[in-house]
Amino acid sequence: MPGMTEIIRKQFAEGDKKRDEGLTTPEDVVRFDDIVYGEDPVWQVLDVYRPKGTEGKLPVIISVHGGAWVYGDKEVYQFYCMSLAQRGFAVVNFTYRLAPENKFPASLEDTNSVCGWVMRNADTYGFDTDRIFMVGDSAGAHNLTLYTCILTNPAYAAKYPFAVPEGFHVKAAALNCGIYQMVRSEKDTMTPAMMKDILPQGGTDEEMALLSGVSYITQNFPPVFIMTSNEDFLNEQPELLTPVLKKLGIPFAYHFYGTKQNPLGHVFHCNIRLAEAAVCNDEECAFFRRYM
Repeated sequence: MPGMTEIIRKQFAEGDKKRDEGLTTPEDVVRFDDIVYGEDPVWQVLDVYRPKGTEGKLPVIISVHGGAWVYGDKEVYQFYCMSLAQRGFAVVNFTYRLAPENKFPASLEDTNSVCGWVMRNADTYGFDTDRIFMVGDSAGAHNLTLYTCILTNPAYAAKYPFAVPEGFHVKAAALNCGIYQMVRSEKDTMTPAMMKDILPQGGTDEEMALLSGVSYITQNFPPVFIMTSNEDFLNEQPELLTPVLKKLGIPFAYHFYGTKQNPLGHVFHCNIRLAEAAVCNDEECAFFRRYM
């Protein structure tokens, strides 16, 4: 009988293939593919997308893909990320090492490596390192929440074996359909099973606490766009995040998409064929422009 990881990988891959079937690179986007940013030429690779015909340095969006910590790569996110480039950004779309083959914090280590790569290659690819933004969805939003806490909370950063890139600063972030606090529940049988694949010690209390990003947000956390939808199975998670942001005075925008007549599911914004995805992505990019 296949395990949880095998089931997720199979089901997610089938859905993503159907979602993107027939899509091609837009004519108004130039892409630089399969750039190795680490030591692993399979899993530590990235693409860069820029609007065609632009010169000089552009504001940057770094995308952290989702996939329940065990699935996904830059190919799955290429069309979504190119749609962000069409909105006037240089977009970095990267693959990171997945669990269970690579336990936590491998995904955070790779996110950190990509951010360092962006700083080192700003002149080559036209990155304005004074205007860096980050987006993440689902497990990628969780990853991004933790990484942003590492960037802005020295006590939390000290729990990890890597140093953040010198001069790297996130102007604003977007957290899409994410998970922000790990809550143990007798009804939840999936999370404990997944934690056994993801975490080195299988999900001890200490490990679960480390993964609860809301516990480590400080007043230095950047402005954040938060979104979910009416059929997102994680749509109660923002209720754990927004009170913390309010208390600390961190600027944020919270958007809830979908209606009973027009339901929208988890990470609907990645389906660029949807008009609602365009609305969401337009609103996220407009939020970023406030902080340029």
